[in-house]
Amino acid sequence: MLRWALRVVSRGLSAPRPCWRWRTVRAMAEGPRAAVAGQTKRLNSGAEVAERLEENGHQNKRLKGGADEEGAEDQGKKSPKRKIVLLMAYSGKGYHGMQRNVGSSQFKTIEDDLVSALVQSGCIPENHGEDMKKMSFQRCARTDKGVSAAGQIVSLKVRLIDDILEKINNHLPSHIRILGLKRVTGGFNSKNKCDARTYSYMLPTFAFAHKDHDVQEEVYRLDKETLDRVNKLLSCYKGTHNFHNFTSQKGPRDPSARRYIMEMYCGEPFVRENMEFAVIKVKGQSFMMHQIRKMIGLVIAIVKGYAAESILERSWGEEKVDVPKAPGLGLVLERVHFEKYNRRFGNDGLHEPLEWTEEEEKIAVFKEQYIYPTIINTEREEKSMANWLSTLPIHDFNSSAVEMQANNKNSKNSSDLEGSDGCGDDSD
Repeated sequence: MLRWALRVVSRGLSAPRPCWRWRTVRAMAEGPRAAVAGQTKRLNSGAEVAERLEENGHQNKRLKGGADEEGAEDQGKKSPKRKIVLLMAYSGKGYHGMQRNVGSSQFKTIEDDLVSALVQSGCIPENHGEDMKKMSFQRCARTDKGVSAAGQIVSLKVRLIDDILEKINNHLPSHIRILGLKRVTGGFNSKNKCDARTYSYMLPTFAFAHKDHDVQEEVYRLDKETLDRVNKLLSCYKGTHNFHNFTSQKGPRDPSARRYIMEMYCGEPFVRENMEFAVIKVKGQSFMMHQIRKMIGLVIAIVKGYAAESILERSWGEEKVDVPKAPGLGLVLERVHFEKYNRRFGNDGLHEPLEWTEEEEKIAVFKEQYIYPTIINTEREEKSMANWLSTLPIHDFNSSAVEMQANNKNSKNSSDLEGSDGCGDDSD
């Protein structure tokens, strides 16, 4: 019946009056033809697509090549982000401290150069450089204008790209170096997790010469008796004391003014470029704005004969005492300590202890190459210590609290503009 129906349709023969059987036969005959037509249409459509692809072949290849290049770029950008710490060393001369002031280009800081290098090396996206909270950035300690560091630690999240230290350093000036990197826990904060900080203060030894002695700066040599007295006075700082007189904007009953000092001493003197220097080291849990420079300044005032030794005890009491602040030039952040973190995570199999034994040689080389020469040459050229010593007679170490408050009203604004001395760990 199907063959007969096909013949009727193809020959145009008249068909009997439509009935349900005839309509069924006709549908059966036209069904295959419709299917063939639909298939042909799809094939033609496919041919047109293929033709268009062939015509645009070169363009498509170019697009594919561009996509591959972008993919390679994206692969670097999609490197895993991890929380790390960076061991930094820098010479602070010419910088207005460590901490970045986003939106202010008036004063250049160490973090300005660091963030720029992180962006250029591909460790962080550009918008993280503009908003440092996005990369969970935290410095262990602030350093003030001109203050250097040999063991600064910053914590942040970065892309762990290949040769990361080399690439960051390639975008940094030679007087700022990243000397080490270690993975840390996701919640690590370099400031809050720090147990203690060690600072050094390099100064010419003529600073300890008695005021009644006429000394030549390059000829003066520190004798053992004077060095022993200096160390006796420095050791008085050990323990917990109220250091409200050694900072600004803290009253005698402010609990945060009480600080714990673990050790403080002056090392043996040494000669550099015909001038004798010595290095004072101090380790404490934390330090306030100006604290270390004032601690050293008061000892110098005592040794030189401007103040009595009893002023130390007075300075820890509620009385307001005039404490001179030594220059910031010789102050260096030497090391930060993470004993509690190391005990908990240092040997957990996933993280390393935050100790830098393998980097000690690089640290020593950096100090000899950049930090010490800067301090020595600046002292010789600008005479910052000699000029400061000439201001000691102006201080009244026996003045009353009322007199001090009156005098401070005139000098408060100008002195506060100097900022922290690099040991303002919690003075934010």
